[in-house]
Order: sequence, then structure tokens, then C-alpha cells
Amino acid sequence: MGQLDGRVAVITASTRSIGRGIAEAFHAEGASVVLSGRNAEKGQKAIEEMGGGDRLHFIAANASKQADVEALVDGTVEKFGRVDIVVPNAGGVANTAPVAMMSDEEWQYELDFNINQTFWMARRALKYMVPQQFGRIIGMSSMYGKITTMAVPGYITNKHAIIGFCKALAKEVGQSGITANAVCPGFVPTDMFYETGPATVEAMGLPDLDALAAVMYSVTALQRPNTVEEVAAACVLLASDLGGGITGTTINVDAGASPY
Repeated sequence: MGQLDGRVAVITASTRSIGRGIAEAFHAEGASVVLSGRNAEKGQKAIEEMGGGDRLHFIAANASKQADVEALVDGTVEKFGRVDIVVPNAGGVANTAPVAMMSDEEWQYELDFNINQTFWMARRALKYMVPQQFGRIIGMSSMYGKITTMAVPGYITNKHAIIGFCKALAKEVGQSGITANAVCPGFVPTDMFYETGPATVEAMGLPDLDALAAVMYSVTALQRPNTVEEVAAACVLLASDLGGGITGTTINVDAGASPY
């Protein structure tokens, strides 16, 4: 028996990188999993690569759009009859402009892409979780939800906010059998790092991506990056019955970068 047998999970931005790793781990533990992303072709390819079957489903959604996020949760219930676990995993560095140069539109997108999609997904999921008296809400913060760096003020702000949101939510819903926690990954060198990293390299005045990677894991105790599998394992714990006593907190999977 898997730790998540009979459970239904939905994860934003789950066709690749950390989100894909979480989806694979949940599925391996027996959950039915709804993957999501903007590209339906990538979604179907991910399902095929994961072996297909009746416990996998894809719903296209842009996580920076409220209507898409809410429809994603509703669609999960329509497909599998319930929703037990939500992971608003979408997010990241959308802009590298300093505060003095960031436009209102850029700032709003940062909010929508990170903290707002976490709020939208959690709020919609509660519609189903409260009546069934069970739920797991896993926000995706970062080691930069506890420390800071230059060049990405929107990212830093949002990742701090996700931690606060999960703490506040946990107090509201605990008596309904629902937990809310944040996972704080450290540096995980996925394909997204190589796609979005060059802008950060330029903003920080670094020579290349290797230099950026060195900066990111130089603050860790282990002096190395983390892996997708390590992040996914923390999510499995929080989603499981064994994680039922963990709520309103954060789990750092950051190789020892965070000071608390």
C-alpha cells in the first residue's frame, strides 16, 4: 500500500521540474494526480512518460489567471469525485527589475504568478475539503522565503508571503481536518533554472549561470544543490496521514541554507 492510496491530488506547473517530481512521487504512493500547465501537448507527453493509466489526468491552466486556477480545482473534482491535496507549485522569478524600475504591471504579474495563485487554489479547494473534513494544502515557498538576495524583489516578497499565508490558513482550517504548510526548496538545477537564470545573471552582474549556481549553494551547509526527489519526498510526508500532525509550519529542503 502506498502512503496516498485513494487520495486525489492536483498540482500547478507539474509537467516538468519540481512540479513533475511531486506528481511522480504522489502517483507512486497511490494517489490519483491531476497535472497542469499551459501546454496541453507537454501535459499529455508527461502523462505518457509517467505510464498513463486511469490515475493520471491533465488539465490545461495558466496559474497566473484566477479563472484557470479555480477551473482546475473544479475539474479535478469532476474527474475524480473529490480533491484531497493541492500543491500550488507554479511561480518563480517573473521579473528582475529593481523596485525603483518595476512597473505596476510587472509587480501585479509577480503577485498573480506566486502568492495569488496560492490563495486562489487554496480558497477553491476549501469548498470541497471542508465538507469532507480532510485536506492537505502545500504552498511552495523557497529558501528565499526566509533569506534574501539582490535583483529579484518580487520573488523574495512573494515567497515570504506564501509562508505567512500558510500559517494563517492553518489556524483557520485545522478543526476541519485540513493542514496547510509551506515547503522551502533550496537551489534545484532544473531546466527552468537554465531558462530563467540568464536574466538573473545579468541583473546580479555575474559572468554566467555557473557563477549564479555557486552563489546559490554557497550559503548552504551541505555546499551542494538539492534534488527534485528531495523536495517531492517532503511533499509526500505533508500529504500523507503520517503528516497529519504537521500544520502551520515550513519544511526546509534547502541543504541547510535557511537560518531557521
